[in-house]
Parts: sequence; structure tokens; C-alpha cells
Amino acid sequence: MAYRDRSTMSRSQQRTWSIVVHAAAFAGVAVPFGSILGPFIVWIIKKPGSAEVDRQGKAAMNFQISMLIYVIVGVLLIRLPIGWVLLVALGIFWFVMLLVATIRVAHGRDPGYLLSIDFLK
Repeated sequence: MAYRDRSTMSRSQQRTWSIVVHAAAFAGVAVPFGSILGPFIVWIIKKPGSAEVDRQGKAAMNFQISMLIYVIVGVLLIRLPIGWVLLVALGIFWFVMLLVATIRVAHGRDPGYLLSIDFLK
């Protein structure tokens, strides 16, 4: 298998698609599992053209998978008052982290997701 040049995008295109891969998670507001499917689709389509988009896609996917796990724990605890509190806190945390990460990437910085587990390296 031949090595494929991953720098087929300009810096501007790389930054734009890096922003889109993080912002695509907002699809989760309207579409079930859109917070995972949105970044995943953008990442899979655009990662061959840029190592940066690949790196950002992995960061976005790691955060979304981590959040899914935390939400499952919250749902399992729903019969206890802490379950409701955890789910509300996770919803607010998810939204704020997406905004922060998208803005950070737009300024050329790492997304800085908190509580993100590195599943994809």
C-alpha cells in the first residue's frame, strides 16, 4: 500500500474542517446520536486529506464517546436524585465544552476537552 500524502488541504481548509468536526456534535441537539454521528462522518470523510483534521476528529470522538459513557452512568442512576443532577450537569458541561473547543480550534489551539478519555490515539 502506497503512502498517501495527507497534506492535500490548505491551512485554511484544515482549520475550517477542524472547526466543523467539533461543531458537528451540535447535531446531537436535534438528531439522536447526532453528537457522535456528526463528528464521525466529517472525520471519516476528511481525515485522508489532513493529519490535523484526523487529530481533531480523534479528539472530538474521544470526548463524545466519553460523554456517552457518562450519560449511561447517569441514566443508570436516574432512580436516585444524583442521577438527575448528573444528567443535567452533563448536558450543560457538554454544551459548554463544545462551544469552548470549537472556539479554541478556530483560534488554532487544541480543543482542551475536560474529562475526555483517550480511546482513539
